[in-house]
This record gives sequence, C-alpha cells and structure tokens, in this order.
Amino acid sequence: MSATDDATDATRVRAVDVDADRCGGWTPDTDTRMAALEEPVRELLAPSLESLAAADRITLVPDAHYPFHPSAGTVTDPAVIGALVAQLERETDAAIAIAGASDDRMAFDRTAGYLGYASLCDRFDADLVDLATESRTEAVNTVDGHPVALSIPDRLTDSTVVAVPSLRPTEAGPVAGAMRTLAGLVDRDGDPDRTPVAMTRTVAPELAVLDATTAYDGDPVAANTLFAGAVPTVDAVATFLLGRSPEADAALEAVRGPEAEPVTVEGDVDFDRLRARIGDGDLPPADETHPAVTTAYRVYAAVAGDAVPPQLEGDR
Repeated sequence: MSATDDATDATRVRAVDVDADRCGGWTPDTDTRMAALEEPVRELLAPSLESLAAADRITLVPDAHYPFHPSAGTVTDPAVIGALVAQLERETDAAIAIAGASDDRMAFDRTAGYLGYASLCDRFDADLVDLATESRTEAVNTVDGHPVALSIPDRLTDSTVVAVPSLRPTEAGPVAGAMRTLAGLVDRDGDPDRTPVAMTRTVAPELAVLDATTAYDGDPVAANTLFAGAVPTVDAVATFLLGRSPEADAALEAVRGPEAEPVTVEGDVDFDRLRARIGDGDLPPADETHPAVTTAYRVYAAVAGDAVPPQLEGDR
C-alpha cells in the first residue's frame, strides 16, 4: 500500500470508519446499522456522485450466497446496501436495482428474503432483480490470448453497475472481491482466473464498495470499515487485508497489469491495525452450519419476523 499524494483515480481507494458504537458486536436491527452507516456512506460516495448522477439505471450487486448470515461477515450486510440505496435515491434520479442470480441450490428471491435484501426493496423505490431470468447477450473477451465466452445479463451492460462485495476469501483461497462476485453471476463453474477478468472488462463497473464492516476469521470480527474505488484497486485492498499477495492472484494481476502502480488508501483508517485485527480471513465450515450462523439467523428472524432457513430449523 502507498500513502503518496499523486495517486490517480485508478489507484486510489477511499476508506471510512463506521460508527464506533458497532465495535461492541453485531446489532441485529437493520435500521440501527443503517443509521450508523448513513454518514460513512455519504462520505464514501461523494467523489463518485457526479458520474453516478448521470446514470439512468444503477444496479447494485451484493455478495449474496446462501446460507451465511451477514453477521458472519461472509455476505454483504443488507444495511450497507440499504445505506447505499438511500444515498443514491437522495442524490440521483436513477432507477435502482439490487441484483443477484438464482442457482441450483436456491432461488435468488429466497436468498434475498433470508438475507434481508428483499425488505429493502419494499422500503425503498428499488427493484429486486434475478439476473438468471433476465435477457442475455453472448460475448467473447480474450484474456491472455484465450477467448472467454460469456452470457451476460443485459441489465449489467445497460446500467451503471456498483459491485458491493463482502471481505472474504473464496474456497480456493484468493479473495472473492468485486471481480469474482460479478463473475459468479454468469458462470459459477468457469475458469476461476479468466472469467472474472473477462466479466470485469465487459461490464466495466462504475464503482466497487467493499463491505469490511464485519469479517470472518474463525469467528466474526468487527472491522467497521468501508472502502470504495475502482474494481481491481478495491480487490487489491481486500487481498492485502486478508494477508494475501496480489501477485499470487492471476485474475487480479491480469486486470491490474504488470506495471500496476501502488494502491493509495485515503481516509482516517489505521490500515495496519485493521489488517492485524482481521487476521488471514477464513470461511465458516462448509460441511456443517457454524454456530455463529445459526445464532445469527435465529436472532434476525426473531427481530425481523422472517422465517428461519429450512436447514436450520432442526438445528437446536
């Protein structure tokens, strides 16, 4: 990381602290979390509002994968999405959507309901969009001399895209980040290095907002930070935060290029202290539901009135 003053927009990432009241642990009430995020999100988006205000449609793409709860730090907190939608509604005239995609395990509307995204659409003037049912355009993008075929939902090429990943690694090890969050919408079994590159180049997201309010390192960790900037630069920050090398991530290196300049993090955030607090990152066990997830869902269901996911109903 760098602290020079001559960084360009392509190498600059903005960072903001979230209300210190959250440092004591997870707050199950979404409204309370959104209130804590209102000012940080306003500050974070301010430099990007001119370009966002010119958009007719804005599509937010959270890191939404079932069955992990936001309190585990492995999916994008709906409060972060809600704070983004609220700010975009105040500052733009764009039609706003929250997008994800159904897969062979779960329909996106159910996932969005369990995670809390669906209720945001009821509260704000935003649409919940299942990209698996959207019209698509076939495209080919060449990555390192290899053609990569993509079937891209038209909404992602016809609107201004803001990727909102959580701070987590993939099961294979590299950071999930904005590029792989986008790639997961078109091909979950594609080449793990080339598909994220081809997807990022084709969609050309306007912005990435990294939800580092909560991370997971064996247990949830209150990181209380948001980052925003260009997709590859934000993914590089996420890579550093989880103790990985950008050079070891073939997808990230392909997008950033061999002569990539150092990333500059701007904002009153102690990056080294944050890195030490998060550790090397981890994922909840895949073969059984982590107790933190079960507890979080039960608390959330009790507060919000939503249903407990079916695979947790018998987990007493």
